[in-house]
Amino acid sequence: MLASFLITFREALEAALIIGIIAAYIGKIGRKDLYRYMNIGIAGAVVASLGVAVVFRLVYGELEGMTEQLFEGIAAFFAAAVLTYMIFWMAGNSKKIKGELQEKIDISLSKGEKLGIAVLSFIAVFREGVETVLFLGALAINSPLDTLIGFILGAAVVIMLSFLMFKGIYSLDVSRFFKYTSILLILFSAGLTAVAVHEFNEAGIIPPVIEHMWDVNPPENPDGTYPLLHEKGIIGSSLKSLIGYNGNPSLTEVLAYIGYWMIIGSFVLKTYRTPEESRTKEVNANGS
Repeated sequence: MLASFLITFREALEAALIIGIIAAYIGKIGRKDLYRYMNIGIAGAVVASLGVAVVFRLVYGELEGMTEQLFEGIAAFFAAAVLTYMIFWMAGNSKKIKGELQEKIDISLSKGEKLGIAVLSFIAVFREGVETVLFLGALAINSPLDTLIGFILGAAVVIMLSFLMFKGIYSLDVSRFFKYTSILLILFSAGLTAVAVHEFNEAGIIPPVIEHMWDVNPPENPDGTYPLLHEKGIIGSSLKSLIGYNGNPSLTEVLAYIGYWMIIGSFVLKTYRTPEESRTKEVNANGS
């Protein structure tokens, strides 16, 4: 539920911020007639995103056996790859989004292409919608109900924050927001990578090398319930969805998880390091 909430919150808020920038600029230049085209783009993107979700569900529902394991592994791996790309893209472009959007609006209006506003709004929302479907689809494979609840809660919080932001009551530091949520999303993406390797282990695509590095899955309770730390228990299932928790991981799962943190984590840390922090580090290094 927490992973689903976080993904929905981040993706929906990113879309809301972009639409907010478009709406504010349209109002600033006195072209309120363009709101209609913006709303058409938003509505079309929502419908298209729901269509992608339906297709994802239908395709997955028809799979079984090794094919199902391969699909789950590919979905988890692809979601991790897209999520990683998104984290880096936002790290490098969060401060330039506003200017680029305004420039695209000016270009559309200079050519007399009002539909350009609809296309711009559609792309902004549909991109986040497809990413949300992809990420939540990978989560819903293991925890459909928790994923749905997290999605509803995340969407509700974004709607509330959007209302406050557009009314001028609440101001959000976009760069700082993406910085801190990116740390959490790296945790989630590393878990997706481990889940992908686990599914490929079961499908026989990637050898486990060592089948169980450890096994801390406690046995099922006599009443049919699961202990808290069991993968199907309250805590274990939450950790499984959020960070790819596995009570008995293979060696390749562990290596994939640690390797992701070492490579991607170090790059993100370097990307988000402020100029002041970089200069301080250089001064300390030169002084020593």
